[in-house]
Amino acid sequence: MAYASKKEEEGGLSSYYNNKTTIIQEARVFNESPISPRKCRALLTRIVYLLYIGESLSSQEATTLFFGTTKLFQHKDSALRQMVYLAIKELATTAEDVIMVTSSIMKDMQPNSEVIYRPNAIRALCRIIDPSMAQGVERFFKAAIVDRTPSISSAALVSSYHLYPHAKDVVKRWVNEAQEAVNAKSSPSFFGGSSGGYLNFGSSGASSSGYQPIPSTSYIAQYHALGLLYLIRKQDRMAVTKMIQQLGGGKSGAGTTLKNPMALCMLIRYAAKIVDEDPNVQRQMLDLLDGWLRHKSDMVNLEAARAMCEMKSVPTAQLSKAISVLQLFLSSPKPVLKFAAARTLASLALTHPSSVATCNVDLENLIADPNRSVATYAITTLLKTGNEASVDRLMKQITGFMSEISDEFKVIIVDAIRSLCLKFPTKHVSMLSFLAGVLRDEGGYDFKRAVVEAMFDMIKYIADCKEQALSHLCEFIEDCEFTKLSVRILHLLGMEGPGSPQPTKYIRFIYNRVVLENATVRAAAVSSLAKFGVNAIDVGLRRSIGVLLNRCLDDVDDEVRDRAAMYLKVMKERPLADVYIKEESVFSLAALESKLVAYISDPVAVSQPFDTTSIPKVSRAQLAAESVRQSTLDTIAVPVAKADPTPPPPTAADTQSAYLQQLAEVPELAEYGPVLNSSAKLAQLTESETEYQVTCVKHIFKEHIVFQFNVTNTLPDTILEQVSVIMQPQADCGLTEDFIIPVPALTTSTSPGIVYVSFSRDNPEEYATGSFQCTLKFVSKELDPSTGEPEDEGYEDEYQLEDVELAAGGDYIIPSYASFSSEWDRLRTGASSTETFSLTAMESIKAACDSIIEILNMEPLGGTETPTSPSVHTLQLSGLVNGGGGKVLVRCRMTYTKGEGVTLELGVRAEQERACALVVSAVSG
Repeated sequence: MAYASKKEEEGGLSSYYNNKTTIIQEARVFNESPISPRKCRALLTRIVYLLYIGESLSSQEATTLFFGTTKLFQHKDSALRQMVYLAIKELATTAEDVIMVTSSIMKDMQPNSEVIYRPNAIRALCRIIDPSMAQGVERFFKAAIVDRTPSISSAALVSSYHLYPHAKDVVKRWVNEAQEAVNAKSSPSFFGGSSGGYLNFGSSGASSSGYQPIPSTSYIAQYHALGLLYLIRKQDRMAVTKMIQQLGGGKSGAGTTLKNPMALCMLIRYAAKIVDEDPNVQRQMLDLLDGWLRHKSDMVNLEAARAMCEMKSVPTAQLSKAISVLQLFLSSPKPVLKFAAARTLASLALTHPSSVATCNVDLENLIADPNRSVATYAITTLLKTGNEASVDRLMKQITGFMSEISDEFKVIIVDAIRSLCLKFPTKHVSMLSFLAGVLRDEGGYDFKRAVVEAMFDMIKYIADCKEQALSHLCEFIEDCEFTKLSVRILHLLGMEGPGSPQPTKYIRFIYNRVVLENATVRAAAVSSLAKFGVNAIDVGLRRSIGVLLNRCLDDVDDEVRDRAAMYLKVMKERPLADVYIKEESVFSLAALESKLVAYISDPVAVSQPFDTTSIPKVSRAQLAAESVRQSTLDTIAVPVAKADPTPPPPTAADTQSAYLQQLAEVPELAEYGPVLNSSAKLAQLTESETEYQVTCVKHIFKEHIVFQFNVTNTLPDTILEQVSVIMQPQADCGLTEDFIIPVPALTTSTSPGIVYVSFSRDNPEEYATGSFQCTLKFVSKELDPSTGEPEDEGYEDEYQLEDVELAAGGDYIIPSYASFSSEWDRLRTGASSTETFSLTAMESIKAACDSIIEILNMEPLGGTETPTSPSVHTLQLSGLVNGGGGKVLVRCRMTYTKGEGVTLELGVRAEQERACALVVSAVSG
């Protein structure tokens, strides 16, 4: 529903004339005798207008207007009757007791009524009736669906489509009528009568209506019928495939019964969806699409070409045919076709740039197109498919029309240039000049952010342009109106500036922000200055930075003053600088959030200071990778129709929070204290196709270990009672079973149910490991299909599950980033151990690295997870041991000899002796 703007309202009817109170008062014209069709039509128009611009009516107001409107049924004026139905349809969602008007609407649905009334009556009835009444009007809908008058058939089909979610079983029985509507050979127009229809209900004789049949060529009912057919059959992939093949018309597409181009486009989309779900039918569908490429309708040609371009693993020969069709559209006089073709080619260029390159000549002709949207997609496609020699020419052409396009398209252009610059680094001079130029132009936040991030990437990946790019960014923050961008640029200057050949040239720009900007930017500038002071080699520079920071101690904002004071202290003491400024790692935000939630939820823990030693760390590069934005180029250039409707998977923080909430609802576990660690991944204990599906999560407490089994019952006619899991630990595992919390009853609707099994740790200072045999036990009862109640008697049954492993990696050790060399030296006085192992089963050093990382679940450092030599390698790992085990580092020196496997020297250093022993036992076991 489109809402009118203020300008549109001022240019239309007066505010008084469209006032809700005025309209309700004037509704008395519905009660006049005789009825004035002209006055009533005008008032109904105003009511519908109010609803369309977003005005809300109370239930009482809507009911009053609704029943006032129904009094107009007694008048035979056709134009008035149409407005009555339109008003009824809009008011039905708010008014009460609307079902009372059903009989009046049903009269206009009769075959002997005026043709012009019946479509409106059908649409209104769909809004009025209760889903339970659908069966009572079934014969009317069936007759209307196959009526030869297109307006009646389309109204019935669309109404059935909207009725389907509420009365699926009834509407499914109309599939034969919908199929007949799809295969209709010819139709009169809206004003036409027809011969006797289905069960004589489809007859709309010209003698009763006075309308003469006029042949129609739109075949719009086929489009609506196809939509209803697919809605009914979409759960049955084979039925949809058969429908597509029947309606497709063979390889050439000439035999199809579909005459409506929109229906064919819809069929093409269904075909593309089937291929996406089942790649085995790709060849059959490609044959159909190939035929539709030669259809007489441009709409169908474009949809078929687009579907082929978006398909995965399309043969080159088929793809070239689609590209040829799009290439023809590039030279079309119709702007819509040019835009659609250019947009599709821009999307395809992301994955097949060489194939799209054949269209470069036509795309270059579109750069000067008067439609700037077409020109934008043409230029972005050329930037993706062009070669190094064409870069300079393209940059000159882009500069000419940047001021003529909207910010949205400017962002696409900038992202395309960023990608091109990373592809051709030698051309960075011209592209950096272009970016610097547009950075000085007018534009919104999204556009300026795209330019700044493009420069960030150039600084990161192209060393030659770092100095020049930093200078452009310094000039930008002199007149930057966006605080967020200023803060990010100041942070980058603090990271990159101290290492440049002339760091002093940036300090003036940074200190200007301390003098001229708001508190947020001033605080960022202070942090940036401090990085120059700490990392400067020149003593004079450090002294100058100290003077500037001292001036900041008098700032009016406390955040700026506090930062200045802290950094002055840090600059005087080198150990503090290593921790607060030079530290390469930061806390894992997901783990930090989870620990903080657990901390504030535990009344005992809150009385103690928050312990950060158990929180794992990640490198700044990892944190940046997690928060990296998706390229606007990739999101805007790709059509949204293929977007995956499934929601994104939950984050680690979401999962941990869900576990904490579930455990908090179990009173038996209330005394266990905070959770030290929960499994990051669910352990699958059954196959996905089995009748009962079970997954396991392990929760580690200080003195207990709790196993959480998520049990799902997939049998709709069976209820499981007294559901429990019997665990049999191996001997001497150091655990004693406390209790089992079973699930009283489990059906498909209540699945998954959670079974908890608790064990006590015999010695909380030791890390219990071992394997557990698991058996699912329950009482199975059949459900009475008529009442849904379980039978009185059932039978006991059990189901063997996969073994559950309690291991060092994942259960006790969690990955955490560290600076290996400094931490390894720091731990040289702590617990250490060195063991040698012969890994004869390993066929390469890479396989040994992957195996060790999987067993220990530790963070590989410095890229050492990827061996650079096939014969000798050193793997460095870092992690935290929960429960106070502290930090642990592992150095794996490996040599590989063909025929003998990998020889491993395992060196472990840790803060606790038991943590060191845990790592060694995990590898030796």
